[in-house]
Amino acid sequence: MKKTIITVVGKDTVGIIARVCTYLADNRINILDISQTIVQGFFNMMMIVDTNLTEKDFGVIVDELNALGEEIGVVIKCQKEEIFDQMHRI
Repeated sequence: MKKTIITVVGKDTVGIIARVCTYLADNRINILDISQTIVQGFFNMMMIVDTNLTEKDFGVIVDELNALGEEIGVVIKCQKEEIFDQMHRI
């Protein structure tokens, strides 16, 4: 299993979860865990996903999610699990 951490942050609007999840489903990326909150009008979502079945390279996914984020007015960041673990081990 290739796990990736995806974070989505920005001003809350209708359809953020739908657009991100549609992209993931279209690219055979399975959501393993998801958490989202809205605090004073700001949306924050963190997902752990499995990218094992996608045919796209990690860099392409990152670029496409960045573009999607710009389109819907949020910032979307992706990190491979092993990098995320190393950063938070210090």
